[in-house]
Amino acid sequence: MPRRSRRRLVPLLLLPLALPLAACAGTSSAHSSSGGLGGGTTDGKGSLTLDVGDQKGGSEAVLRAAGELDDLTYKIKWSTFTSGPPLLEAVNAKAVDIGAVGNTPPVFAAGAGSRISVVAATHGTAHGEVIAVPKDSKLRGTADLKGRSVAVAQGSSAHYQLIASLKKAGLTLEDVHVKYLQPADALAAFSSGKVDAWAVWDPYTSQVLRGGKARVLTDGDGLVNGLSFQVAAPGALQDKKKSKAIDDYLRRLRKAQDWVFEHPEAWAKVWAKDTGLPYEVALDAVKRTNGTRVPVAVDRAAIASEQRIVDTFADLKLIPRRVDFAEFTDTRFNGSLPPSTTAPRTYKES
Repeated sequence: MPRRSRRRLVPLLLLPLALPLAACAGTSSAHSSSGGLGGGTTDGKGSLTLDVGDQKGGSEAVLRAAGELDDLTYKIKWSTFTSGPPLLEAVNAKAVDIGAVGNTPPVFAAGAGSRISVVAATHGTAHGEVIAVPKDSKLRGTADLKGRSVAVAQGSSAHYQLIASLKKAGLTLEDVHVKYLQPADALAAFSSGKVDAWAVWDPYTSQVLRGGKARVLTDGDGLVNGLSFQVAAPGALQDKKKSKAIDDYLRRLRKAQDWVFEHPEAWAKVWAKDTGLPYEVALDAVKRTNGTRVPVAVDRAAIASEQRIVDTFADLKLIPRRVDFAEFTDTRFNGSLPPSTTAPRTYKES
């Protein structure tokens, strides 16, 4: 029986992208979509409407690019959010049926008692999750961060990666001066030398590295789980028609992710156009992180991995309460998907 919920250079280019933040306010806008590449306002067949939360350059963009919005038997109403937390707030408020977020926003939502259900997952590389330092920095290892200032988005996947990296080096958050800054502000602080390091994720990693003024001090490989999720409203899952539409939607997303891996250049062009990223930065991010994702099951290993994030933030008093993450998952859409520990895809060096 499935478990059910009870309850990514210049600041102008730092737009909300497919990889979400995890602890900031945001706004949304909405429109309907179901046509192919020609537009985003054509209604689909049938009377059912699936309300989908999205971010700029996210699910709608990749589905459209892959041709997976053709021949829908239901309508999709897209609501665009600036990041994961407000998207999950909308899920909790039943304003959105399903939406994509990273590995940390569900932890904060669950800790706050939100009614959410993680229903699907992808596993990608953690090479885009880095602690970056200026190219001429004297810092050579994570241990050198002791007493230094580090910018990070509070509650983001980078926040957890920073904690894990420090722990590996025998340090804690108390050993560094943490500056909680969202990406645009963090970039300004990093570029002006007001912080010594920046814990960040793709495509922002690709932006600062492509600019030639930064290098990677350490990355999240082996420290973070590399998971991203589709999170649904329990009420939508209890509706048989909406549950069927969600199943179809998830199948289309899996096909679209396969298309991204097979067509990185084509997706990078679409992503760049949709977000304002330079094409070269978008392609770097696709090959480093975005295109490596493999659809996987929401299984015991995934749940246990998220539970470790829950426990970490709970121990640090960064979420209101400790929760059992399994209670915020629904495994009915796993089907024959591979385990969450399946290795991410990689691109051959060109």
